[in-house]
Amino acid sequence: MRTISLGSVWNRHRDTDRHPSLWLSRASLLILAVAFGLLGAVGVRVPLRAQMVVYLVGMVALNLPHGGYEHFENLRRRRPSFRWRYVAVYLAAIGGFVGLFLAAPVAGLALALTVAMAKGGLGGLQVLAATSGTEHLQTRFQRGLAAAVRGGAVMLVPIVFWPETFHAFSSLMVGLVEPGALSAYAGSFDTTRLVIGSGYGLALTTHILLGYVRGGGRSWLVDAGESLLLTAYFAFVPVLVAVGLYFPFWYSARQVARTATVEDEPVGDERWDLLGGADPSTVALRAWVVLVVGALATFGVLVGVYWAFPNPLGTSDLLPGAVAFWSMFISIVALPHIVVGSVLDRDRGIWYVP
Repeated sequence: MRTISLGSVWNRHRDTDRHPSLWLSRASLLILAVAFGLLGAVGVRVPLRAQMVVYLVGMVALNLPHGGYEHFENLRRRRPSFRWRYVAVYLAAIGGFVGLFLAAPVAGLALALTVAMAKGGLGGLQVLAATSGTEHLQTRFQRGLAAAVRGGAVMLVPIVFWPETFHAFSSLMVGLVEPGALSAYAGSFDTTRLVIGSGYGLALTTHILLGYVRGGGRSWLVDAGESLLLTAYFAFVPVLVAVGLYFPFWYSARQVARTATVEDEPVGDERWDLLGGADPSTVALRAWVVLVVGALATFGVLVGVYWAFPNPLGTSDLLPGAVAFWSMFISIVALPHIVVGSVLDRDRGIWYVP
């Protein structure tokens, strides 16, 4: 029987995953999972209104700036012609997603959930590769399974453990276009939960066991531990709080660690660097201009999407309507973020490692 020496396991990659953001992300999710698990055990429930406020603060105030930063880093040293093509395809993807949501809101909801899982799964895999390593993921199937497990925790686990809240806000999202459109699928929701829970449990178990058999070691230990942590976090923490804090405290924090971990080598042609120039005041001014332009561009897209939807805040109160709209909007802008900045640009995408 094969054994693992914790000492030898810990020494592997010991210099690559000590970034404070990594430990902050793990500690944050662990503390939240334990805290909400204990609250649930004694029958304490967080009011839904408070959950919605936490969601909006986490997703809008804390996480949105990081999404813009990832695009900026991707485009920073590109040729102007590439930047314009990137923006054109980005806007076309947004338009296509909006069109799908307007024509078939249930299909749009399914795509929104898929986008959230893809962002968390693919981004998580890139962090693992840059920090702890992925020696235990020796095939394309294993890498895909790892991304599916990490990303699936974001949406699939809450469906199983928080079905009422998940279904209620999914209905609100669909209701931005066609109120009541999700009711036709309500009768099969319990069966869907059973299938999803069984499938995710099988995927998680297969991922952990196969990683051990194919390589084990420290990279496997970190991956297995984080996969189980994500599962526990989304099982114990109410879904609105869990999703709202996951992206700033886990996804964005870990992408910062990935960026800091990779080698600091020149990327692309420095002549096109948006922050180029030896004068620190010039660099600061350009950074400020880019920040303002990016914020205005995002606001413009937000206004356009708001205008396009017949019921942009749904038929409920302002706060749940805002949660539903923002969930839909952030998925729409994240789709090209994934497709354009990653899938269609594998060499120099948003997760490029020199």
